[in-house]
Amino acid sequence: MRVAVYYSNQDVRVEQRPIPPIGPGEVLMRVEACGICGSDVLEWYRLAKAPLVLGHEVAGVIEAVGEGVKQLKVGDRIAANHHVPCNTCHYCVNGHHTLCDTLRQTSFDPGGFAEYVRLPAINVDRGIYPLPEGVSFEEGTFVEPLACAVRGQRLANLRPGKSVLVIGSGIAGLLHVKLACALGAGRVLATDIAPTRLEAARRFGAYALDAGGATPERVRELNDGHLADLVLVCTGARDAVLQALELVERGGTVLLFGMVEPDTVIPLPLFNIMHNGITITSSYANTREDALIALKLIQEGRVRVAEMITHRLALAETGLGFKLVSQAQDCLKVIVYPQR
Repeated sequence: MRVAVYYSNQDVRVEQRPIPPIGPGEVLMRVEACGICGSDVLEWYRLAKAPLVLGHEVAGVIEAVGEGVKQLKVGDRIAANHHVPCNTCHYCVNGHHTLCDTLRQTSFDPGGFAEYVRLPAINVDRGIYPLPEGVSFEEGTFVEPLACAVRGQRLANLRPGKSVLVIGSGIAGLLHVKLACALGAGRVLATDIAPTRLEAARRFGAYALDAGGATPERVRELNDGHLADLVLVCTGARDAVLQALELVERGGTVLLFGMVEPDTVIPLPLFNIMHNGITITSSYANTREDALIALKLIQEGRVRVAEMITHRLALAETGLGFKLVSQAQDCLKVIVYPQR
């Protein structure tokens, strides 16, 4: 089978590998669509592990089922999670499934930028989502990233009527914009430095402003005299976190959502945080419950994800996709179709 092998953002090669054999409890999925995630192009995170086949935002068709698999059959249309928890460890039984060691070790074989992937038994047991009629494969690739946003907004305690400021309008930030609007948020604001992304944020329901102009005075002007109840930081930029602490309302919450480099350290204005009752929280990955909510939102058309796709590429063009996403200029969502 053909696979797209990542060596760097500028070097992605189409190579041949054997179709992975499946064992008891496993399934083989023919990958019909796979999204390029912003985390896929973080070279500080990926290069040490290269070469490897990336791709975790997948949707496709069951090609074969292993012994003992009863709930799935050949021909079923599915989306799948690459990270799944054990459900029995200290973290899982305390409701922190995304901190589970098993979740952080599980994955596909080899990865979604391939014609076929093997889904291990644990993923088959708790990480597969049948696609309802009317949900396309490319829409199915959004189940995982939208589920991450669902979890983040749940932890940030989004409630109808609350104002939201999204800092960073890449694809993660734009999913947060769409989700906040779908869940009944009040005023939704979004920032970025790229005109293409600011235009998309406006189109998807936010009042968009250049990141440099997102001052406390400007946010109050746009939000009935108040700062934002929730500030969702969807970039790994250090200064974005400091800006978030300036733009959150008393009693509000700052959600750290974008991936930051391991050694990132920032000074915290502790008196202001404590005096103003600010909550700082973070979110990583998602749970099965989040994914089911995400799939339902997509199915019902409450979060229209297909309109976020700017590039649809064949497997041989995966390298182009990585360059587009890493440059972060004129693309929103890039979908690779491994069967093309």
